[in-house]
Amino acid sequence: MKKNTKLVSAGRKPQYTQGVVNPVVQRASTVVFDSVADLHEAIKERGNRTLFYGRRGTHTHYALQDAIMELENGAGCALYPCGAAAISQSLLSFLKAGDHLLMVDTAYEPTRDFCDKILAGLGITTTYYDPMVGAGISDLIQENTKVLFLESPGSITMEVQDVPSLVKVAKQHGVITMLDNTYGNGWHYKPLDHGVDISIQAATKYIVGHSDVMMGVAVANEEYWPTLRENSYLLGQCTSADDAYLALRGLRTMSVRLAQHEKAALTVAKWLSEHPLVDHVRHPAMPTCPGHEFFKRDFNGSNGLFSIVMRKGTQKAINAFLDALEHFKMGFSWGGYESLVTANKSVSGLRSTTGWAQGPIIRLHIGLEDVEDLISDLQQALEVYEQHCN
Repeated sequence: MKKNTKLVSAGRKPQYTQGVVNPVVQRASTVVFDSVADLHEAIKERGNRTLFYGRRGTHTHYALQDAIMELENGAGCALYPCGAAAISQSLLSFLKAGDHLLMVDTAYEPTRDFCDKILAGLGITTTYYDPMVGAGISDLIQENTKVLFLESPGSITMEVQDVPSLVKVAKQHGVITMLDNTYGNGWHYKPLDHGVDISIQAATKYIVGHSDVMMGVAVANEEYWPTLRENSYLLGQCTSADDAYLALRGLRTMSVRLAQHEKAALTVAKWLSEHPLVDHVRHPAMPTCPGHEFFKRDFNGSNGLFSIVMRKGTQKAINAFLDALEHFKMGFSWGGYESLVTANKSVSGLRSTTGWAQGPIIRLHIGLEDVEDLISDLQQALEVYEQHCN
């Protein structure tokens, strides 16, 4: 099947749809059995998408798991109540006291907090590395290094990593690789095809696509799926059937939405790249983004998320810019149909090894509004920004 057909068809087995178009919403805690033999069979097959207990999932969950597995070419998919849970539980599934973790320095802020505040208390040490280190990661691997965690592009500053080089070194040392693939979403980038062991997403973003469901997913290869599956279950992770249904519905239109997000974002990014207040644009599809060459090599598209670095600016100017925007709303997350904005005077407080010596950085998510309205909104807000810089 071609990609779009696969996206529409995935997870729609007859036992999930029961004669209608969409998989049914099957809510359950207790699953009942008519005989001891049936109960023992369910116990034996409980890890293979067989009804056993609500926390293991229902047909609604199985449909979503099947669809995500097909999207990311994995052996299994675990569902979590949010993206941060998908990251934390994936790490906890493979790390123990005395282990060492290599974490990319541009990681999502809650990922960093989890390492510094939770893993550290469990006796697990973390070393943050430059996202552009490539094969040089070998110098940072210790005898007790268990996991190498990647996020590509990185949060806020958008560096694209040389994933094949990092994975090659990790495999030579028997280190498990995990990658936060929320930007790549399984449509534009498939980490497991590049040798990564576990691909993680905040399905809250582009899979759901409507800013109304919190969900995380982790897709593992055949070697690591049994451990991820069982440890996530033991850690008590589950999602509601209603949220799984909404994620499935969002998945069907993801390719169409992404195409529009990409088109509009590139238009806005190119306009901003010519603005006199903007030092450079950090859009992975543009040469001014660190790691652009890896993006061209490994990805088959972009989306609505990118950042701009300003030539100058004060916190007062940033605040005035944000308050002046009409179509761009301030809010955490991204990936929905609406345009969003966040801004930082500096990201140095969110970095351990790479620092930040450049100007203020503004991150934009370009939604599905008319692109001319968005550019007009940015233009007037940048005029306000300039006034407060002087």
